[in-house]
Amino acid sequence: MPGDISAAARALLPVPPAQRRQLAARLLREAHAADCYRKRFKKAHAMWGNGTLMAAALKRPTGREPRLDDQEYLECQSIVFNALQVRNKWKRTP
Repeated sequence: MPGDISAAARALLPVPPAQRRQLAARLLREAHAADCYRKRFKKAHAMWGNGTLMAAALKRPTGREPRLDDQEYLECQSIVFNALQVRNKWKRTP
C-alpha cells in the first residue's frame, strides 16, 4: 500500500545513506516475520506489529511525511521499492 512505502521511506530518512538499503531489507524481513506470527498466534507481534511494512517501519524513529519534491525522501522511497523488487524476485525463484 502507498502508506507502507511512505512509512518505510520515512524510517530510512534518519539513517545514514550507506545503511538505508540494509535497513529496508530488514524492515521487509521484520514485516514478513510479524505476518507469520500474526497468522499463527492471531495477534500482532510485540516488536514488529501486525505484519505490514508500515507497522514494522513505525516502530522506528520517523519524521513527518516530507514533500514529494524532497530529493532525499524520493531516494528513500526508491530504496524501498528496490528492496520490494529484490524480495519478490527471491520469492519467485524456484
